Amino acid sequence: MSSFEAHSGTRGGWQPRTGGPIGRWLTGQAIKQIRRKGRMPGLGFDALVLTTIGRRSGLERTTPVGYVRDGDNWLIVASAAGARKNPAWYHNVAANPDKVRIETAGQKVAVVAEQLHGAEREEAWRRITAAVPRFSKYEQKTDRVLPVIRLVPRES
Repeated sequence: MSSFEAHSGTRGGWQPRTGGPIGRWLTGQAIKQIRRKGRMPGLGFDALVLTTIGRRSGLERTTPVGYVRDGDNWLIVASAAGARKNPAWYHNVAANPDKVRIETAGQKVAVVAEQLHGAEREEAWRRITAAVPRFSKYEQKTDRVLPVIRLVPRES
């Protein structure tokens, strides 16, 4: 399994907040639509519901995340819309890469997460930005390297 390593940047765009009643409601609505249709509402790309275990709390956390298929696997990016810092879910995945689940369009899958590095990351990044050009814009907002994570179905 690959190592998880990602550093904060010195600059970046605004990071969406999901706290507070309005943020939780909006996130809940996005999650409902992803579970039904497999798409990110209003953004027009494929999405999944990522369930992780909080690295400090130990509680289950769910968040909507865009993805690109990679054969039988899924590629996700810890972009946080180009923010200076990695999203909280990245740290949860890094702490418990073998306790991750995903849901999309009625499908539930237990997965193992692995961060891609080097040439493997670069090839995945090219595929991701070709499929979802929005990620290129996120990359331009920050000076951190946006982590690319491969989600592989967990063997029973």
